[in-house]
Amino acid sequence: MRLRGSAGVLAGVAAVALLSACGASGGDAAAAGASTPTAGVRVVASTNVYGGIVRQIAGDKAEVTAVISDPDQDPHSYEANAQTQLSLSKAQVVIENGGGYDDFMDTMLKSAGNTSAKVVNVVDISGHKAPPGGELNEHVWYDFPSMEKLATQLATTLSEVDSANSSTYAANAAAFTGKVKQLEATEAAIKSDHNGAGAAITEPVPVYLLTACGLVNKTPGEFSEAIEEGTDVPATVLQETLGLFSAKQVKLLAYNEQTSGPETEKVLAAAKANGVAVVPVTETLPAGKDYLGWMTANLDAIRSALS
Repeated sequence: MRLRGSAGVLAGVAAVALLSACGASGGDAAAAGASTPTAGVRVVASTNVYGGIVRQIAGDKAEVTAVISDPDQDPHSYEANAQTQLSLSKAQVVIENGGGYDDFMDTMLKSAGNTSAKVVNVVDISGHKAPPGGELNEHVWYDFPSMEKLATQLATTLSEVDSANSSTYAANAAAFTGKVKQLEATEAAIKSDHNGAGAAITEPVPVYLLTACGLVNKTPGEFSEAIEEGTDVPATVLQETLGLFSAKQVKLLAYNEQTSGPETEKVLAAAKANGVAVVPVTETLPAGKDYLGWMTANLDAIRSALS
């Protein structure tokens, strides 16, 4: 689902001049997900997923602000604000998901008049495209090969801004990539044991991860599309989805905990009633986790559900 920020964009445009003159308070910086200020590269990421990854590549050589950082917040209802605008006006590197997910980043960066920032678009880096007649699954942070490409690009981009620390960025990117490859090995092991097993979803958020584990998404496309777009699910489609559980066609339900509604709650209840394991997924980093720990936990949950 796309992050919404149009209302906040207008507020940010109106207030950014005042904020620039007065400066941001420590509380505002904390609310925006900023790290302790340093003399390093100023980086703004649309979510704490990418903020966390860039911190692993940059270490203490960057001041990182994650626009969406509250793990309890529904990313789809996010409204960009003046603090976001101010952060983007000063950014040297901007990391956005792309693919229509966080369009407010481009809008606000343009409004801030920042034409010098280096923009890293993760969907573009991933190489993923919409299938013929279908829609792009923009949730590429659940795709490990894409995160390897991102780590390499971040090392390059950070080095372009701060060449003095290029060796640090390259070494950290290599270390991160090595750990991501370990996650890919876990996916391969799950696939070896459970290839072809059925899975259900509420939204396409974890589909890259499920597919790499050899699972087949059995959910009607009309259901997950309606949930993702925030529209009503046709009654016949809802019944077809609920039937996946009573007919034992799926081994697990990957349930997006950050968005819920009457239809997803019915699906969750059907899974529980029929003894189908539920794997909670989120779109932002849970509290206390970094990217690698978060994805390790997701894979552990999938493996446990299948067994």
